[in-house]
Amino acid sequence: MQTLTLNNGVEMPALGLGVFQTPPDETIAAVTAALELGYRHIDTAAAYGNEREVGQALRDSGVPRDEVFVETKIWISDYGYETLHGFDKSAAKLGLDQIDLLILHQALPSDFDRTLDAYRALEKLLADGTVRAIGVSNFMTDHLATLLDATSVVPAVNQLEIHPYFQQRAVLDFDTDHGILNQAWSPIGGITFYPGYGEDRRSVLQDPAVTRIAEAHGKSPAQVLLRWGLQQGRSVIPKSTKRHRIAENLDVFDFELTADELSALDALETGRRGGPEPEAVTLAAYGRAIPEA
Repeated sequence: MQTLTLNNGVEMPALGLGVFQTPPDETIAAVTAALELGYRHIDTAAAYGNEREVGQALRDSGVPRDEVFVETKIWISDYGYETLHGFDKSAAKLGLDQIDLLILHQALPSDFDRTLDAYRALEKLLADGTVRAIGVSNFMTDHLATLLDATSVVPAVNQLEIHPYFQQRAVLDFDTDHGILNQAWSPIGGITFYPGYGEDRRSVLQDPAVTRIAEAHGKSPAQVLLRWGLQQGRSVIPKSTKRHRIAENLDVFDFELTADELSALDALETGRRGGPEPEAVTLAAYGRAIPEA
């Protein structure tokens, strides 16, 4: 497994299993399959509602704890004073004393002071050794610039929606310039994306440029998209509940895309976001409380 070194020296497997929108009753089987197949990086979040099941699969797997990199996210309802309690809830559900990477799930632009207080709580957890690295998710360049000016620890990771149809190059470049690792959620475009309007509706997995490259390498379109992210130095966290897909997503370290193929995928940018608009995230709209452990 290829690894990436975070800005504080912590090593992280470049590819992990994501469990976004994985129902709790399917999470144990998915994480169990991933660990059996060789995954050593699992990404979850308080808001996913399946941290407890991730923890159960980790315990039942028999894989030593120090061999698995676990990351989770604090939800906006626990920002501010409640962030330390948010960690306690996540750690209890996961059954872990230490979390490898703890990140803020979203910026809260309407109350950025609350976001800053939450990040300062992450800094305390890092200093205490209860987390090994801290970071953010879905932070845009202005959010990052304000955060860097007001806090002491540069985020180790910024987890973003990144795939050929939506590449967020300005944010990627900002992160790279400041030593922040880019991590791609939805790296194979799991949401349906639209390169045009009307009837021109397709997933990036079905794009002719992607399928041509896949055929040339004897790989699947999903494997090509994961390879595109890995070769550009990103961490990728694809999700699946199907064992054969989980295995397929891991089988991306035995081929390499050419410079022309990378350029062809870069050229697919549409500028159309599949996930929520970061500036629209508010407590009123999204701030449902996360249950206690």
